[in-house]
Amino acid sequence: MALDIVLADEAATIRFGEDMAMALKRGDYVALSGDLGAGKSTFSRAVIRAIADDAFLEVPSPTFTLVQSYALRIPVAHFDLYRIADAAEIDELGFDEALSEGICLVEWPQKGEGVLPAGGIALTFTHEGDGRRVAIVGPEPALARIRRSLAIRAFLDQAGYRNAIRRHLTGDASVRAYEHVTSGAARYVLMDAPRHMPGPILAHGKYYQQIAHIAEDVKPFIAVGRHLVSRGLRAPAIHATDIEQGILLIEYLGSEGVLDAEGAPIAERYLESAACLAHMHGQPFARDLPVADGIVHTVPDFDRDAMQIEVSLLTDWYLPWKRGTPASEEERQDYIAIWDGLIASLPAAEHNLLLRDFHSPNIIWRPGAHGIDRVGIIDFQDAMIGPSAYDVASLVQDARVDMPAALSDAVLGHYLSLRESQGGFDRERFIRDWHVMAAQRNCKLAGIWVRLMQRDGKPAYMRHMPRTFRYLTRALSHPDLAPLRVWCEKAGILATES
Repeated sequence: MALDIVLADEAATIRFGEDMAMALKRGDYVALSGDLGAGKSTFSRAVIRAIADDAFLEVPSPTFTLVQSYALRIPVAHFDLYRIADAAEIDELGFDEALSEGICLVEWPQKGEGVLPAGGIALTFTHEGDGRRVAIVGPEPALARIRRSLAIRAFLDQAGYRNAIRRHLTGDASVRAYEHVTSGAARYVLMDAPRHMPGPILAHGKYYQQIAHIAEDVKPFIAVGRHLVSRGLRAPAIHATDIEQGILLIEYLGSEGVLDAEGAPIAERYLESAACLAHMHGQPFARDLPVADGIVHTVPDFDRDAMQIEVSLLTDWYLPWKRGTPASEEERQDYIAIWDGLIASLPAAEHNLLLRDFHSPNIIWRPGAHGIDRVGIIDFQDAMIGPSAYDVASLVQDARVDMPAALSDAVLGHYLSLRESQGGFDRERFIRDWHVMAAQRNCKLAGIWVRLMQRDGKPAYMRHMPRTFRYLTRALSHPDLAPLRVWCEKAGILATES
């Protein structure tokens, strides 16, 4: 279905260009049609400046050069075909190469008829009063992205942040994306988290996200975030919500993390993060957390099914990739049985709120604060109730960072000392459960890296694989994990990856 938008003036055209910049992705061809002065160049300039995150970037018209290229976060090539004599000239301008690497904005696309690809995003600008009207047609996936971006703009307007500036912040390995939003002198983070689409049914009539207790909407983020704050931890304040659409405007906690400029862990920041976990684990957890009037989020248990489906990623994805053949049925059954035994031992472990991904990408360092308030927590929507050792393993064995052995030991030791000072803490039992949870997490991650590469087209995560197996080797050093260590050795995966 086509989209039709009325832009009241040039400012509205610029804002529309910024909104389109948030919707475009690598490989998008945008055809811009309309009379002279209809707004094509104004729109293009706004798109390019938004992607560059530079409101003053020089963006000259390509009327005489025919094409202007910009090496940005996503490369952009801005074409003006008005002066070409023959559509065949487009090949000489490098259109195909530019489209393979980034976004192509093309003014006067009718001059390239027969050469330019079909199926692009077409915007037609027409004068209307003091403003202009834009008709948008294109493939449905692209229109869905544009509609989503315009819905976010409407959300900001309705929440009182009219004319806020939107800029790309990041996306992660899930469907969530994040933006920086600036309104006046204030800066915020917008979470764009549309509801998960159900996947294939795997077991018990459920799909993966349901079995693994992956958040399917923004309700858990709202509930858990406010709960963390109530327990003296630093999670972002929530300024505006649209629960149905999955859009949140939250506090911007800063841009500093726990790594230095070279990507190495900063000891002080990891130690304080461990203190943050010790503070949380020293308090009783709550299961039923309010979201809004009449809405309660019940934090799920990290149960057998969730643990098993996560560790099965190793046999389902990692082994077939590593060996070129699927795991045998005997290997699968032995692996499941080993994990059933380990999981059966965990009810006696200390349980608390489990944040799930408490490591460097999700920790903000707030140098102007004090104590654990310096540790900003930004990812907790998948929280569960489970062994508290899990989050400690996630921090001590940071999946994205080479943690020196001495620092890993210091971070774990600091946590243990703080917990012992609280009283009633079983150090020996916790260390044993730490090894089990570290093994569970790293078996999961080994499969996730391959799945991200093969299914999702994100091969960069594979760089973490050697580290994951070094961590797994350490986790398997506990005597209680000897059966799993033997299974891994027989499968031939420890020696090759560690």
